[in-house]
Amino acid sequence: MSTPEGILGGMNRKQGAGQRKRAYHHGDLERSLVDAALTTIREEGVQALTLRGVGSRLGVSRTALYRHFDDKQALLARVAAEGFKRFHEALATAVARAAAKRANPMPAMAAAYMRFALSNPSHYQTMFSGVLTDWGRYPDLVHHAEGAFNVLLDTIRSEQQEKRMGPGNPLDLAEITWALSHGLATLGLARQLRRTPAQLQDLALMGCTILEHGLRRRS
Repeated sequence: MSTPEGILGGMNRKQGAGQRKRAYHHGDLERSLVDAALTTIREEGVQALTLRGVGSRLGVSRTALYRHFDDKQALLARVAAEGFKRFHEALATAVARAAAKRANPMPAMAAAYMRFALSNPSHYQTMFSGVLTDWGRYPDLVHHAEGAFNVLLDTIRSEQQEKRMGPGNPLDLAEITWALSHGLATLGLARQLRRTPAQLQDLALMGCTILEHGLRRRS
């Protein structure tokens, strides 16, 4: 899959080193490292990411790298935390817009889930690939991840209270709903759903409808 050059796209090679060095002195190196990591993940996959490789892409020293990130895991955690923050905002916005229209929030969240995954593949891969093994080291990551999940959990609780969704442990129902959306998004990004002509967001809405129908029948 062809991809843009990312952070380095369009940068004149002869001027690049000087521009990057100035960016560091202006306090932009951390942002540049995250952007370079996202480009690497998009082009080569999250497993290919190394701190040295990101530094080499930007032309900065190892000393400069370690001023911002202790190791590869710290950089990945920063990417994932940023992703979950955006994801949380996307889900919350979808629910708020559905509420303003007095519409069902569940399909709105399903569509928002797919849009996020398709628009942020590098973030999404880092968030859910299992490369981060010690989340306890990164409070921001845990905070934003829990925030995203709680949008779904709170919505299910609200739907049950309003008798628009059948009984059941809200946490169980949230995990099942999350797993359905995640499976569709992951398979879609891997181009493993090409047997059907339906678009990924359409499949998500169909899955949400089928799941909700089953939940309502339980009531």
